[in-house]
Amino acid sequence: MTTNPPQITATSWALVGVLSLTWGGAFLAMEMGLEGVPPFWLAASRILLGSLLMGAIIWARGKPLFTEPGARPWGRLFVIGLLSSALPFALLCWGQQYVTSGFAGVSMAAVALFVLPMAHLMIPGEGMTWRTSLGFVIGFAGVVFLIGAQAFDTTGAALEPAGRLACLAAAGCYALSSVMMRKLPPCDPVTLAGVLLAIGAVLAVPLAWAVEGPPSLPQGASLWWVIYLGLVPTAFANVLRVVLVRTAGPVFMSLVNYLVPVWSVLLGWIVLSEPLPSSLLLALILILAGMALSQGAALRRLLLRA
Repeated sequence: MTTNPPQITATSWALVGVLSLTWGGAFLAMEMGLEGVPPFWLAASRILLGSLLMGAIIWARGKPLFTEPGARPWGRLFVIGLLSSALPFALLCWGQQYVTSGFAGVSMAAVALFVLPMAHLMIPGEGMTWRTSLGFVIGFAGVVFLIGAQAFDTTGAALEPAGRLACLAAAGCYALSSVMMRKLPPCDPVTLAGVLLAIGAVLAVPLAWAVEGPPSLPQGASLWWVIYLGLVPTAFANVLRVVLVRTAGPVFMSLVNYLVPVWSVLLGWIVLSEPLPSSLLLALILILAGMALSQGAALRRLLLRA
């Protein structure tokens, strides 16, 4: 297990911004890709493509996964790979058939709330304080305010309660995988990102085949959206996520989940001409205030070094 305390720097804050923009844009890309690819195969395809790219990068770099001699927790790696991509993707694909998009968005923002107690119990130096707890609650309130009534609307589907549980379970998967990733021994972050994607692909492809049958080649623009999803929000973003978790810790990394809905709304307005909600400005103020409160000590250290 890595014993270094979280190192939150200007680079860490920049990575939060880039990751939130990348994942916020993924919702738009998935919407486009689903026009020609069924949901389970869309998820499996992006994981498989991302793992192939990462495999080529790992081969070219020639760096081993673990950087120090000692235990090799392959079983834990398998569980992290399952929890970080294959299982939550499947849960979301299934759950979103029965819940509103607003509830799905709120459930992803809940990742940060799940991470906080998990990290408190499992990772030294990531304990909960009144500032971090209040900050995360304020940030979550900002996301709920941004999404509005959609967060509480009902679809009327008989399986809606199960769909809601599936979305929340996916959020729990993301949270637990981040905490477990932080506890791994010293390792190369790029190689770790590739290994986790490879494990996810090994699990996601058979699942997609079982649920939706053999794949067919995406047609037209859907093919390009699948390629984009595999290269950018999956391969590239997964490397950034691993770096952020391993350096700044899972609690800090979970701040990304508060900014993702903001970018999703803004990109929908820019690209699809969707209307901007009147709540955007106030929601953004709440989210940024929550982030500043929860990370006040890190911000002060950063400003003092500037």
